[in-house]
Amino acid sequence: MLNSDQKRAFIAVLLSGVVLFGWQYFFAPKNVPVINKTITKDEIAATNNQVNKNAESTNSTATISAGTTASGNLPLTITSNTLVNNGFEFKINNDLSIVEMKNPNSVFSFNSLTDVSLPLKIQVITDYGPLDLFFQMEQTGSNKLVGKNLNYGVTFNAFIQENGRLSFNLSSDKAYKFRFVFDAKEKKLDNGQVRQFALFGTDVKHIAVGKDKEEDGTLKWFGVDFNYHLFGLILKEKAPVKYKTTIAGQLIVDVPTASKTISADLVFTKKNYDTLIGLGDNLHLAVDFGFFAVLAVPILRGLQFIYKYIPNYGIAIILLTILIRLITFPLQYKSFKSMKKMQVIQPELQKIKEKYKDEPQKMQKETMDLFKKAGANPLSGCLPLILQMPFFFAIYRVLYSAVELVGAPFYGWIHDLSIHDPFYVLPILMGLAMLAQQKLTPQTTVDPTQQKIMMFMPVVFAFIMKSLPAGLVLYIFVSTVVGILQQTIVYKMAD
Repeated sequence: MLNSDQKRAFIAVLLSGVVLFGWQYFFAPKNVPVINKTITKDEIAATNNQVNKNAESTNSTATISAGTTASGNLPLTITSNTLVNNGFEFKINNDLSIVEMKNPNSVFSFNSLTDVSLPLKIQVITDYGPLDLFFQMEQTGSNKLVGKNLNYGVTFNAFIQENGRLSFNLSSDKAYKFRFVFDAKEKKLDNGQVRQFALFGTDVKHIAVGKDKEEDGTLKWFGVDFNYHLFGLILKEKAPVKYKTTIAGQLIVDVPTASKTISADLVFTKKNYDTLIGLGDNLHLAVDFGFFAVLAVPILRGLQFIYKYIPNYGIAIILLTILIRLITFPLQYKSFKSMKKMQVIQPELQKIKEKYKDEPQKMQKETMDLFKKAGANPLSGCLPLILQMPFFFAIYRVLYSAVELVGAPFYGWIHDLSIHDPFYVLPILMGLAMLAQQKLTPQTTVDPTQQKIMMFMPVVFAFIMKSLPAGLVLYIFVSTVVGILQQTIVYKMAD
């Protein structure tokens, strides 16, 4: 037991503790605890990167201010001017950022091409770096614009040509380098169209928006290519450039050679093949017909020719398909005759299969001897398909790339031959037609597993084709039906 003195001492200590902790909690200033932490190399690098970005942002603001207020004046405000000629419109800000372009023949709006408010900015690379120079703009009439930047002695003038090309020129007493910055958002549509940057030097190169890439090259034109429309900048002369695309969706093109003047044209247009040819500078190569362009262009011309007399591109596809089958028929005729011989020897092939079912090597030898004796070619059935492949790829590129078929109806439920059949009727009919053709074609293999796989192929092919343009499926369906008729006729002639 505690005596009275001990009790008093204990109570005194207890009260002192209550007072001390109470004071610390309610009245003393709060101290932030120090936490010892090991800083990793990655954290240091990340911090340095952020500092560098902040410094670059500060420097950028400072240099722009230097570029626009060297005389001590406040920065100029953003203003816009609009040029109009022959139904074409062009709107540009006084910092050389492009706001709007209108083409009376376009299907989609200019903004939908990029999904950004300022899809192109033209910059001058000075001692401070690439700058957005502000110009004092003066518009004369509806189709002439002149601007001046007194700080750097750069003048700007622009007008719209009769064909819709916007011509502009930048000039100065001092030689400068120039930069063009296209901006767009990454996007892919249900019809397979991907937003991409197009660049042309000796041939057209496409780079998907959002892809990180950097190269040197000599370019004539470059821009945004999307959904059957093109927004491009065309240099007056081919020039060596450095260009890069970024994951942020920019195409940055630098002209590294300093000059006192640079001239170029801007164009926003629907990718009509003939319209692009009329605009010149190989802009028609923006219509990507692929490796088989030598066939694709005549196919497009054939469709256009038939359309003049029968204004339905579905009918034009059918008639052109029949013509293609007739052109290739002489080569297919020999193949069909060989296939008929294969049909005749099918019973003997079955006997060999049963007789040598336990001797695969002997079965193979006897089968080849039978083919040789009958004059039949087991690979003959592949020839018609091989002959059709170039036309298949060519017409696919036409239907995929030619804007003429966008919104072109056929009959009934097919309102647009450039997109898939909404009810999948054509893919089903195509699969049934391919199955019928396979039944008509003699089997070149005695392996039951391979035979089942071959019988299942039309179903797989129909499934693949269900999402492709209805015009393409229509072509394959009609081509298959005509092929069956041709094959049947040859079989009857061979009997």
